[in-house]
Amino acid sequence: MQSIGTFRPRAASLSLITAGVLWGTGGLAGAVLSERAGLSSTTVAVYRLLLGGAFALLFLGGTGRLRALPRTAEAVRRLLAAGTLLAVFQACYFGAVALTSVGVATMVTIGSVPVFVALASTVLDRRAPGLSTAVSVGCAVSGLVLLSWPSGDAGVAGAASGVGGLLGGLACALASGASFATLTLVTRSPVEGLDSLRTTAFGCLVGGVLLAPVAAWSAGRFSELGLPLQFDVVAVALYLGLVPTALAYAAYFHGLGGARPVVAALSALLEPLTAAVLATVLLGENLGVVGWCGAVLLSTAVAGGYLRPDR
Repeated sequence: MQSIGTFRPRAASLSLITAGVLWGTGGLAGAVLSERAGLSSTTVAVYRLLLGGAFALLFLGGTGRLRALPRTAEAVRRLLAAGTLLAVFQACYFGAVALTSVGVATMVTIGSVPVFVALASTVLDRRAPGLSTAVSVGCAVSGLVLLSWPSGDAGVAGAASGVGGLLGGLACALASGASFATLTLVTRSPVEGLDSLRTTAFGCLVGGVLLAPVAAWSAGRFSELGLPLQFDVVAVALYLGLVPTALAYAAYFHGLGGARPVVAALSALLEPLTAAVLATVLLGENLGVVGWCGAVLLSTAVAGGYLRPDR
């Protein structure tokens, strides 16, 4: 396994950008699966994690790397932490969606990740973030607000009828963002016998198992979690598990080895950007002038994090 010192920055950047773009296709795939299979968003998240973990596990087995399972206490703790944080991230996010809207939940969750990472890095490293990091994070959050403005405005208006629900939704979204930020910080350092693919495989499986009771509780019973055996439904479910989950998380964990945590967190902002572009191209949604301005600002912020790193 490559160490932080020997991992090439360009390879790390490419891995993180790939992860962000692949995550962006997950929203559309998850929405299609939810609609065609009649599943709740939480149940879709369970299938996403379990299938993603299964695909990563199959790849480990196919390459003969499944024989060397992580057995050290540190590796086991890392996998349990990753799985728990993935489950909390998904559960809190969909809780925020239920209490507010998709636009508000996504904006607060994804937008808070680089902020949380920057604040935590300041405390852990005992050093204030550099100017380029502060500017990149500020521009990224501003761009995300503008990008989400068409849907976010409606979401806030709908949630405003219940102040308690709105505050609860915002709290869930912030908890979701904090969980992903913690995941980024926890998995950034290498552990002996544990690489990005093993972290993805076992982390997703643990997260899916932990999230399944939540999905069953929200649905009323486990029988409601069944996946209809139809070709289109199965195909979308397999895509959701393979591309925006197994491949995306493996790329993200791989890229963490050669990038600063804040830069890695900024790559997560490519998810809503990719989703917005896909919705415009494939679904004919109108992003609007404000939305496109946000997309440009968001792209500039992410690029700035890679092109002008702090020394």
